[in-house]
Amino acid sequence: MVDPGDPPYLTYSRYLRQRHGCPVYRVAVDAGFTCPNRGADRSRPGCSYCDADGSRAPYLDGCAGSLELQVQRGISFYRRRHGDGAFILYFQAYSNTNAPVEVLRRVYDHGLGLADFRGLNVATRPDCVDERKADLLASYRDRGLEVWAELGLQTARDETLARIRRGHTFRDFERAFELLRNRALKIAVHLIFGLPGEGAAEIQETVSALARLRPEGVKIHNLHVPVGTPLAREHARGELTVAGPRRHLEYVISAIERLPPGTVIMRLTCDTPVEKLAAPRGFWSKERFLSELQAQMRARGAFQGRRYAVP
Repeated sequence: MVDPGDPPYLTYSRYLRQRHGCPVYRVAVDAGFTCPNRGADRSRPGCSYCDADGSRAPYLDGCAGSLELQVQRGISFYRRRHGDGAFILYFQAYSNTNAPVEVLRRVYDHGLGLADFRGLNVATRPDCVDERKADLLASYRDRGLEVWAELGLQTARDETLARIRRGHTFRDFERAFELLRNRALKIAVHLIFGLPGEGAAEIQETVSALARLRPEGVKIHNLHVPVGTPLAREHARGELTVAGPRRHLEYVISAIERLPPGTVIMRLTCDTPVEKLAAPRGFWSKERFLSELQAQMRARGAFQGRRYAVP
């Protein structure tokens, strides 16, 4: 049941409350995986916007390499901040299917044995998914866990994917999506709005392509330029502009209106620590952005799925 005070889109927190009957929090871990772009020791340059932490949760500083310590720290963090609740194990940093199936099974089993987790979320890339890995993820659903595979797409435009050094195509993404969908796994897709050479029309093109696939979830990020990345050097040379909060707000409203009503909106902005961020500066806090977004959507009569074109 939707509360009249809920946002005009399906938030992740609302979905989790409805699914599990209580607040649920994701415990993010870095299991030491790398990605095809960075090589075995994470030393090679990755995507042009990727920093050395590979989307690692800030509260993990100082406990790399120990899943036990990471899980303990994550659960303690949420219990201090929110009190009681349930937990999902989230393999977040880098590409968490980038290893042989036997290694993945051992790591996943070890992590899941460290607490009473209700679900498993695994973030990865389209070129790190094959039939055996999809079967492995499905095996955890068969154990009674809620399993999500998070696929980094960023954009549906191949020219932009090449420009930001992703190393895969939109067709690669479609292939991985199909493997996961055929096993009835929940799929969340990561997008970045405001990539080099992309404005409102190009973003709408990506959102429309994704909406046709009807993913279970989507994570939207405004383009962040971490210090020390190839993109930061481009920004310093004046070769790149980065959207501010009001432009990103317009991108997000347009996207939410075009996404299926049942797609969970899991994220709408980035939260790179300010000391690691070259641009944008002066972006609103996450709380202010969400407040402005919801106010604008209500004022305009906008809501999720309003412009969704049923395939």
